[in-house]
Amino acid sequence: MSAPVSANSGSQSDAHSAGVISARLDRLPATRSMWKLVVLLSLGFFFELYDLLYSGYVAPGLVKSGILTSTTAGFFGMTGVASFIASLFSGLFIGTIACGFLADRFGRRAIFTYSLLWYTAANLIMAFQETATGLNFWRFMAGLGIGVELVTIGTYISELVPKHIRGRAFACEQAVGFMAVPVVAFLSYLLVPRAPFGIDGWRWVVVIGAHGALFVWWIRRHLPESPRWLAQKGRFEEADRVMTALEAKVEKEYGRPLPLPAAPEPVPMRGSFRDMWKPPYGKRAVMMIIFNVFQTVGFYGFANWVPTLLVKQGITVTTSLMYSTIIAIAAPIGPIIGLVIADRFERKTVIVVMAGANVVCGVLFSQASGAWFLVAMGVCLTLAGNIISYSYHAYQTELFPTSIRARAVGFVYSWSRFSAIFTSFMIAGVLKQFGTTGVFVFIAAAMMIVMAAIGLMGPKTRDMALESISQ
Repeated sequence: MSAPVSANSGSQSDAHSAGVISARLDRLPATRSMWKLVVLLSLGFFFELYDLLYSGYVAPGLVKSGILTSTTAGFFGMTGVASFIASLFSGLFIGTIACGFLADRFGRRAIFTYSLLWYTAANLIMAFQETATGLNFWRFMAGLGIGVELVTIGTYISELVPKHIRGRAFACEQAVGFMAVPVVAFLSYLLVPRAPFGIDGWRWVVVIGAHGALFVWWIRRHLPESPRWLAQKGRFEEADRVMTALEAKVEKEYGRPLPLPAAPEPVPMRGSFRDMWKPPYGKRAVMMIIFNVFQTVGFYGFANWVPTLLVKQGITVTTSLMYSTIIAIAAPIGPIIGLVIADRFERKTVIVVMAGANVVCGVLFSQASGAWFLVAMGVCLTLAGNIISYSYHAYQTELFPTSIRARAVGFVYSWSRFSAIFTSFMIAGVLKQFGTTGVFVFIAAAMMIVMAAIGLMGPKTRDMALESISQ
């Protein structure tokens, strides 16, 4: 085990000392303790995705209750399902672009906790709203917290795990997180068409998801602060304590002495928004902005509109929710596949190939008439979308240094939220004018831009230290 890194070590610069912490972490074997940290953070992601993705599943219930309408009279009408989805993504946009810096300033652990509590409280209030205005306002407030949480969890995982399991760690996060999709779909199937105890079923779906707050303090107790973040802040003694405790657990589980750390890479100790536009980060930021603007069309354009698209195909609300539940069961399977392949293939290659699959399956879905073929294409779309999801969540955290990672990821990721604000209205308009075929032609065009951006501009990152990628 390497010697402790002290804040009083006069023979080493701060940048070198921070590099030593990162080198110590990257050489750790993937034992039970490492995966426990990943699973705990993944549980936070489960509750986050539940809240993020229930929009499409409760939408038929909101329409049935008379609070919202399935379409809107004007492009930006605020009484339709599109306004409900847009309110969420407006909050997500502000949460990611304006508040992503919070995790860089106050730490990954604290912001992980408090952002989850924020959006849980907002959802509880939203569940008892009776008007479109109240519903949309509190959905917006929940979006603020979810936006911060999305940035923080990805940053947290990328910094806590060694380089050789980073892809699989994100696949695990997404696999656990996307278990929320069949859960929320099944609960919606059971509850949305009904009113248990005289309370609309969609309200039950929202309140059940808010129970994530009961687990957050338990999860927090078992999570250390990111040693990379502590070191980058100059808090070397704390970083060393975290690393020493983690090394002791891993070495005991490993059953033999740990490998020696590699030569440390210098770590930038300070960063600002301007640094994101210096080479090589500027090109990466532009690439990820283009990617996030257009991937949202494919991912949320399908995920948030599945029940509504099925209803437009002539299927009843109850049957559409049943089909949506079957499709949703595939949601965690994509990331589970990633547990096998994530660190074997370049992230950029996987993104490009799966975006192509999304194009093909989407067009076939729009032309399907038989129930089983419709469900099969929905499953394929879900698999492709969720393999893209775990891949790019890992990818965008790898592209920027620790000093600006959360704010850079927050900035580039915020463009997916900005895109989604308008995408929901655009899909509503396309659906009204051109039906499901028009929706999937729209999605296919967006995914082809995704393929071009990542394929032509993306660097390789597989099995590389975060500090090496930053050089």
